[in-house]
Amino acid sequence: MWASWWFWPLVAICTADQFRDQAVQIMQDTPAIDGHNDLPWQLLKSFNNQLLDTRANLSSLAHTHTNIPKLKAGFVGGQFWSAYTPCDTQNKDAVKRTLEQIDVIHRMCQLYPETFVCVTNSTGIRQAFQEGKVASLVGVEGGHSIDSSLAVLRALYQLGMRYLTLTHSCNTPWADNWLVDTGTDTAQSQGLSSFGQSVIKEMNRLGVLIDLAHVSVATMKAALQLSKAPVIFSHSSAYQLCQHRRNVPDDVLQLVKQTGSLVMVNFYNDYVSCKAEANLSQVADHLDHIKAVAGAGAVGFGGDFDGVSRLPSGLEDVSKYPDLVAELLRRKWTEAEVRGALADNLLRVFEEVEQVSNHTQAPGEEVIPLTQLEPSCRTQYGYSKSSGKHLQPGALLASLVPLLLCQGLL
Repeated sequence: MWASWWFWPLVAICTADQFRDQAVQIMQDTPAIDGHNDLPWQLLKSFNNQLLDTRANLSSLAHTHTNIPKLKAGFVGGQFWSAYTPCDTQNKDAVKRTLEQIDVIHRMCQLYPETFVCVTNSTGIRQAFQEGKVASLVGVEGGHSIDSSLAVLRALYQLGMRYLTLTHSCNTPWADNWLVDTGTDTAQSQGLSSFGQSVIKEMNRLGVLIDLAHVSVATMKAALQLSKAPVIFSHSSAYQLCQHRRNVPDDVLQLVKQTGSLVMVNFYNDYVSCKAEANLSQVADHLDHIKAVAGAGAVGFGGDFDGVSRLPSGLEDVSKYPDLVAELLRRKWTEAEVRGALADNLLRVFEEVEQVSNHTQAPGEEVIPLTQLEPSCRTQYGYSKSSGKHLQPGALLASLVPLLLCQGLL
């Protein structure tokens, strides 16, 4: 009788160790692919992307959720690094800023080749797994980064972009963002405009993953119905458990199931518990819910590390992934379901996107109407029927009006 008081607590401890040991064993073969990490943004803010600064050493980087030792401890084998530029760059220097963030991702791979390998397809991810490296992919976070141009979209693809988030927390001239659903922003495209539909079609043609994190529900539904390939939510959680408009409602999860798409769960406390505090168990609740509604094949991880200010207890940085996997095993997820959430689901979606792509098809040439672009200091070459060298006087004056406005001369 005296011995019984410590027996069951000891059993609980041993069981917990058993699940974590099993998690580690699984992740040695199937490491985690995370859908969204904002380390490149932190490198810009702290070091102006100067990776040779001794303080920016990724092997000893402090005060971030992500560094090389933490990635290794977390068995992270694939990472979509976010090439993010804020909404206030829209109609200004968004394309330049995006190019700089793509560049710093490439330089991470060049400076740390023993850890990172930049890849652009599912085969590259699998090869990186075999080499024990972190497959590093570029995700461009925000449709404003293409400046309403299919040509820019194609150029970013050539530079390695393999997903585009259709909006950030602002509308583009062709897609509505999640703040529309809160009433903070006004719907401009009622989901996707005609040009927005052209963006979806061109992404399908190229083989770029369509990312619906940050978009309005109308945009979610329009893209899911139009795309010929599965889509992803690179860092979103379940609206049913936390009624924040950045999360995915159940009727959309049904479309995710029907289309074989993927929701990579965000760890930000505000999207997990709708409060300032959250814990690892609540993140697992979101994974459970998406699995129950959309199926085990619809679940992934999109932690949003280094892009958020508050993270759940137990998931403080990228090293904690084995603890989350252990919790799923404790909840009786099968090994196949766990491997799916870790990597296999994303790989399946990526492979289907690659199969749908068709580079022999003529590239899209749709041009967004000039009237749908916000006033800015942009030039208007191509929008006039006359060449720039032979504008009629009236047309010349009209073309000068935006420039004069920018200079404060009108």
